[in-house]
Amino acid sequence: MSPEDRARAAAILEASAWLSQAGRGLVEPFLKHGRIVRLAVGQWVQAEGDDETGVLVVLEGALQVLCKAPGDREVLIGQLRAGAALGQTTRFGGGPRLVTAIAAEDVTILQVSDRALSRIAHDAPHVWQAIAALLYLQLRNLLELVGELAALPPRERLARRLCLMAGGPSGPNLRITQEALGEMVGLTRKTANLHLSAFERDGLVRRAYGGLTVTDLPGLARVAGV
Repeated sequence: MSPEDRARAAAILEASAWLSQAGRGLVEPFLKHGRIVRLAVGQWVQAEGDDETGVLVVLEGALQVLCKAPGDREVLIGQLRAGAALGQTTRFGGGPRLVTAIAAEDVTILQVSDRALSRIAHDAPHVWQAIAALLYLQLRNLLELVGELAALPPRERLARRLCLMAGGPSGPNLRITQEALGEMVGLTRKTANLHLSAFERDGLVRRAYGGLTVTDLPGLARVAGV
């Protein structure tokens, strides 16, 4: 692990809410037992159904997160950018991987396998408290997604998702296609484009090739009703 990679990973881990609940003493063990992986756009990080579990933390770039849907389809349910984490462990009676993760662009991640987590736990058993916090965070995010799909009309649903993404580590500059954004909130590309055009006319966003910038987050939040 290069000094640059180590410094970047340490800064991200120190800012992670799920890790903070168990104390900052876990940052060094994660760096010691984890490994840095670099993948090009389109490469798979993990597949739904994989037996090997553990935690991954995005250091640079972005991952697309997909899950199985009726009709043997895979649907995009989210995008993880620098600072985000994804994981599960067999320690708590879990099974194979629940989602597929693919590099949406060139990406650098810190991988901490189940075996590495067990090694960390030998000296720092409170690591399982951090993993439980991560699992809770993932469950909360999933329930928010279900709530959006069930309760919000398309325009408000799209606005809320943009607010959540712009309020994350990547800030207001979102590198995501309109097609991917629409799929994440259950809309066709055409419908998503119509709403984004209206947002742009109202000065809420500014579109560009391969992404967009949220220019008025409070205004977008009012549209979303948050």
